[in-house]
Amino acid sequence: MILFRKYFELLFWITALIALAIMQPNDDAHFSLCIFKLLGINFCPGCGLGHSISYLFHGNVKASLSWHPLGIFAVLVILLRIYKLLVLRLFLKN
Repeated sequence: MILFRKYFELLFWITALIALAIMQPNDDAHFSLCIFKLLGINFCPGCGLGHSISYLFHGNVKASLSWHPLGIFAVLVILLRIYKLLVLRLFLKN
């Protein structure tokens, strides 16, 4: 259980990026984890971010930017976090 807690965030981010990479970006989502959408609020600052990242992984930068302008930035931040977690968990003794 301690090992799971130690690597949970690292595995979460890697799994999330893999899921977005294999997702078909033009499919409509039938299920959403968005709290705003579940509450019936139409505006959400993160809406379209998953589609944006998926389009980016499929090489369509124009569609990525049209779905959410911060999609590319989000991928860079997540990759930086994965790198830092890899260094912290795998290469440093703690």
